[in-house]
Amino acid sequence: MKLLQWGFFAVLFALSAYGQTLDRVVAVVDNEIILESEMNAQVQFYVFNNKIDPNTPGIKEQVLQSMINEKLILAKAIEDSVSVTDDEVQQQLDAVIQQRIQQFGSEAKLEEVYGMPISRIKREFREEMRKNLLTQRLQQQRFGSASISRRQVEEFFQTFKDSLGKVPEEVELAHIYIKPGFDKTAHEVALTKARTILDSLKAGADFGEMAKRYSDDPGSAPQGGDLGFVRRGQFVKEFETAVFSLGEKQLSSLIETEFGIHIIQLLERRGDAVHPRHILVRVPRTESSDQVAITLLDSIRSAVLAGANFAELARRYSEDKETSLLGGNLGTAEFESLDKSLLATVAPLKEGEISKPEKLQTGNNYGYHIVWMKKRTPAHSLTLDGDYQRIESIALNYKRTKDYQAWLEELKSKIYWQSRL
Repeated sequence: MKLLQWGFFAVLFALSAYGQTLDRVVAVVDNEIILESEMNAQVQFYVFNNKIDPNTPGIKEQVLQSMINEKLILAKAIEDSVSVTDDEVQQQLDAVIQQRIQQFGSEAKLEEVYGMPISRIKREFREEMRKNLLTQRLQQQRFGSASISRRQVEEFFQTFKDSLGKVPEEVELAHIYIKPGFDKTAHEVALTKARTILDSLKAGADFGEMAKRYSDDPGSAPQGGDLGFVRRGQFVKEFETAVFSLGEKQLSSLIETEFGIHIIQLLERRGDAVHPRHILVRVPRTESSDQVAITLLDSIRSAVLAGANFAELARRYSEDKETSLLGGNLGTAEFESLDKSLLATVAPLKEGEISKPEKLQTGNNYGYHIVWMKKRTPAHSLTLDGDYQRIESIALNYKRTKDYQAWLEELKSKIYWQSRL
């Protein structure tokens, strides 16, 4: 229904280009206008995000109609006195900009791309974000609690069952994940290096230059260790605790996490957001520490095959914090959509089987895991008895789409709008 996330930055792009080229109004909706520069920027983002040919016939008309629809909903939201708070606008604005900073790699790069500082980006787009939130809130109020009866689901299925296609093969998985510990000698070497760097910083060495030269974090080292503005929940626990306890310009002590040893400096604090930079010294794992993890997983696997409860052992031993409390449950997924490394582990397993320990790479870190094939469902045609919840979800989305389109037609009949494309 929406182009919101890409629309945000399409408008920014248009703002940065505004004044450099002649512009014209391509649509009017109530008291709002849509400029050609805004539409063209939206088109660029749309074709990029959907990987389609920008010369596809009708793309401009399709995008413009979507923008007109957004303006119609905004007009209705204002008419119905829908409201959002200044805090909600600021939080959403900060979150979306932070998302794009991470995408581009740094604040400086984002500012370069859009030709304006972050402070101006926020100032220029604050009102546009408020409007976006108003349209979201009105849609949530109108369609968020939509429901569908069993009779409607059955009627939908009887009407469309021949066009719904097949359900692809699905697997329900659980795993137990172990990270190799640090070798004591390698750990001492890394500690010595980190202490030396910290002593140099305390003696007046430039943090940014030290990060560029010595940090083992490839994502932030080229930017002098800069991590941009972040909120709680974006770092591992040990790192987050240290960051939020620092005062501005203060250096941390040596902080150890699963990634290695960190030296952190807090550059700035804005409300509940912080702007840190860090230097990471990785502690290499060794073959002996890998073997300890593999041996432990082998023993856990043997215990399960002998009758032990997989979920209980996952809660006790797994170091995957997101799944351990769930008994190692990874959920259900389409077989073909699995990550290649996981696919190779899962492919030969039959329902109920457990893999041998396999290496699992996650970014620059790795560990070992065993995977339990809890359930394996082959590809099949949909049936009401076996796939009711899936059919219900499809039918509900279909109903929402029809209701949404009908609502838009109603708005078009009551609110002034005109396309000038």
